[in-house]
Amino acid sequence: MDVKPKKNLGQHFLTDLNIAKRIADSIDYQAGEGEKPVCLEIGPGTGVLTQFLLQRKELDLNVIEIDRESVEYLCANFPTLYNENRIIGGDFLQANLNELLPKGFPIICGNFPYNISSQIFFKILDHKDEVSQVVCMLQREVAVRIANKPGTKEYGILSVFLQAYYDIEYLFGVDSSKFNPPPKVQSAVIRLKRNGMKVLPCDEALFRRIVKESFGMRRKMLRNSLGKYLNGSAAQERFLTLRPEQLSVDDFVELTNSIS
Repeated sequence: MDVKPKKNLGQHFLTDLNIAKRIADSIDYQAGEGEKPVCLEIGPGTGVLTQFLLQRKELDLNVIEIDRESVEYLCANFPTLYNENRIIGGDFLQANLNELLPKGFPIICGNFPYNISSQIFFKILDHKDEVSQVVCMLQREVAVRIANKPGTKEYGILSVFLQAYYDIEYLFGVDSSKFNPPPKVQSAVIRLKRNGMKVLPCDEALFRRIVKESFGMRRKMLRNSLGKYLNGSAAQERFLTLRPEQLSVDDFVELTNSIS
């Protein structure tokens, strides 16, 4: 059965087996650390990465795929997953993760579709207490944005939100020639590992609003983009002439507390 990549689903199938194995090997988990963790692969396609994830015997692999043709292919070619009902046909963004796998999703892996990668990460943030690790391939520009530190032009909203709860590593780049069809952009693999931050030491709803509104006018100094929140206090003075990309997660927490 030949599965054709579908443009409307943003499918670019990885063809390089060495890259696929390298991604699977990047999951930082060793057997014997306790209960066997669930690993959820998003968008397995024809299973190029899946075959190497299955070799990680210490992981309880499940896959979720929206493309019916790919689901049929996976059912026919991965009998272990099929027989144990570990192939899920559906949209990750629409899935109720708590109902789908009650054990939670300690590890998420996959070649994320470029057009929805940010949405996937925002959903992961909604389940940050369950997701302990993410290893994924995505558009290089987005990977750099997520992993970069304050003071860089790529640093943005997603950088702040994810770095608040995860330690992030840029692992390696992947050339467009390694895919069918080749995307028009370069790709990269990153790893996110949950840090010890359970709850931010500030009003988290206000924190999110402050971050979003400040980056909504990212070229403006904060005294302009956040003027309606500022009261001229000494605690806020050092932020007035800064731009949002200059603030770390801790800075945004401090600013949020000064506003609240």
